[in-house]
Amino acid sequence: MDEKPIDKQDILKELDELHKLDYDYVDGRILGSMCTQAHPFAKEVYCKFLDTNLGDPGLFKGTKTIENKVIESIGELLSLDNAYGNIVTGGTEANIMAIRAARNHARKYKGIVDGEIIIPDSAHFSFKKAADMLNLKIVEAKLDDDYRIDVDSVREAISDKTVAIVAIAGTTELGLIDPIEEISKIAFENNIYFHVDAAFGGFSIPFLKEAGYDLPVFDFSLPGVCSITVDPHKMGLAPIPAGGIIFRKEEYLDVMAVDSPYLTVKTQSTIVGTRLGASSAATFAIMKYFGKEGYSKLAQNLMDNTEFLAQNLKEIGYELVCEPELNIVAFNHPDMDTDVLAQKLEDLNWKVSVAKCPVSIRIVLMNHIKKSHLKELLEDLKEIF
Repeated sequence: MDEKPIDKQDILKELDELHKLDYDYVDGRILGSMCTQAHPFAKEVYCKFLDTNLGDPGLFKGTKTIENKVIESIGELLSLDNAYGNIVTGGTEANIMAIRAARNHARKYKGIVDGEIIIPDSAHFSFKKAADMLNLKIVEAKLDDDYRIDVDSVREAISDKTVAIVAIAGTTELGLIDPIEEISKIAFENNIYFHVDAAFGGFSIPFLKEAGYDLPVFDFSLPGVCSITVDPHKMGLAPIPAGGIIFRKEEYLDVMAVDSPYLTVKTQSTIVGTRLGASSAATFAIMKYFGKEGYSKLAQNLMDNTEFLAQNLKEIGYELVCEPELNIVAFNHPDMDTDVLAQKLEDLNWKVSVAKCPVSIRIVLMNHIKKSHLKELLEDLKEIF
């Protein structure tokens, strides 16, 4: 820390110089991120609530009411009339909360001490964090030929130590939806907690289905589903950090509760104590602002861009790993190593990511990527060969 105060303008100048090192979503060069620029209205509301703390909700009753309304609205979107949960930092925290709820519930009602969680090989790395933090063993279910969780593999992996099964609605690498309806039946029949990680797909699948897209059921209309992760700071256009965890029953929050005697509420179920209320307020505002109709148009536009990219890639000689189900396109070229192709794109200032299962270039079609950007990318991909 500096010995003496520094003039605001000098500080801002230094920050501006450092900020120039960041990539900007609006440039359209960030192609591998599941996040995007927040909507200006959401940013405006976020700033109004910067001093609120949902970790002590009795002091911020209005902001807590806003969070409750957001959880209710997201629950309704996911076919749940009475939803419980929280707006948290993102999918990682939401997934950790879900697995903690599953572990504690299994401890209390089944007496399971050394628990296991069944996750697909396509699961987000946050489940490895959850297992490490909660002292759980990961049992990986195999993927089928279409890179979705293999139902028979899940069934075979169940043991008397299984505390949770996880499936994905919008896999991180390929944007695919697991056969969640079938997994739900297995979980329900075996009385096992079932968590759906819809961090990516949760803010697009419901709107795409309403627009007529034929997509699988993944939500609380399936009786086996106990919790769902959904991230407003992805396709919901809320500012980072704004993740969401929705529970079917309040008891899943109750089994995680610890005493918080010096706060205005006497128990707390979230992982973090201090929680910024701005994320809930911004999510509330942007969901009201767009409504189902607005989000449906946004989701359809993303899929239009996805289909445009996929079709044009095939026309110039690239091979798709799979036909896109959501707004992610993964591809390779038959005559070039994937890492070499990724480096060539990096050299052309495109920020792509490389998927591992299978190895491929992965493009996430978020709101900051326009068709003009895709046309420029396609021209560069032509020039590479």
